[in-house]
Amino acid sequence: MKLKYVIYPVIFLGIAYLIYHRISTNKKLESSGMGAGAKGSGSAKGGKSQHMLVNGIVVQTTSFANKLDVTGTIEANESVALQSEVPGLVTGIYFKEGSNVSKGSLLVKINDRDIQAQLQQAITKQNLSAANENRAKQLLQKGAISQEEYDTALADLKSLKAQTQLISAQLAKTSILAPFSGKIGLRSISAGEYITPTKIIANLLSTNPVKINFSVPEKYMGQIKVNATITFRTDGSAQLYTGKVFALEPGINAQTRTLQVKALASNENNELRPGSFAKVSLTLDKVENAILIPNQAVIPVLRGKTVFISKNGKARQVEVQSGTRTDDNILITSGLKIGDTVLTTGALALKNEAPVKVSVVKN
Repeated sequence: MKLKYVIYPVIFLGIAYLIYHRISTNKKLESSGMGAGAKGSGSAKGGKSQHMLVNGIVVQTTSFANKLDVTGTIEANESVALQSEVPGLVTGIYFKEGSNVSKGSLLVKINDRDIQAQLQQAITKQNLSAANENRAKQLLQKGAISQEEYDTALADLKSLKAQTQLISAQLAKTSILAPFSGKIGLRSISAGEYITPTKIIANLLSTNPVKINFSVPEKYMGQIKVNATITFRTDGSAQLYTGKVFALEPGINAQTRTLQVKALASNENNELRPGSFAKVSLTLDKVENAILIPNQAVIPVLRGKTVFISKNGKARQVEVQSGTRTDDNILITSGLKIGDTVLTTGALALKNEAPVKVSVVKN
């Protein structure tokens, strides 16, 4: 019994000591953690904030030629699909396919024997009527016939003259002449073939100079002028060609919101083929003291565009107005001034008033 009274107090004291030791240890750890936290906080408070490393350019002005690149089509200066005005048998073909022909030269002849006969008959009747009119005129002067009888003879003569002219016009239609000088294409008829007015004989093109047909967006219509110089390339050649604007469509296409423009270009070597695709570059105007910045510096926002500039070591977001965009740069019309440092990297990660360290690069 005495042993029990000794063991139980010893066990109780041991448990109590362990509890006391645990509580003391926890208090020391808490005190140590608060001290470290306070020290860390003080370090963060007293230390410098982290700066973001970015690239930037210093805004300067330059001379900028505002160019517009569009696509167009090369067209012949004059083009016609040759057709006969009258039906008939082809009696002669007087051109060589792919050759140059002169204005007014005979290309195709249609059988005209029946029309020739009609013309001879009409001429004979006209001559007889002219003789009758002359006799009637002499008799009228002598008072042998009335004015009414003479007027009838004169009317017959005028009617026969008109008929002769009509037949002569029909006869002229049997000869198909070149309406202008140019190069004639492949023919689709043969001698001895019966053709109708719907049959296309061949295509005739005048290809020196050629026309370049293209359209520009409506917003540039005030900058397009007659006699403006254009440059263009084709897929079939690496050569750079030049031309001059000679005509503008009076109105804007309501569906495409574009203005149609035509230019003329020399084609002495016949290198430019009608129907070819043309990549046209047109100088609209020249801007002096223009501000150009890299495209990647501009951030599209809901109400326009913004850029980040560096001021007093911090990024500041400013709103800008822009103009023409090229492959590398964009024209800034307002929002920036000379000497501003525009940030060209990290634009999407930056926030307004964020500390930055700028490495200036040459624009």
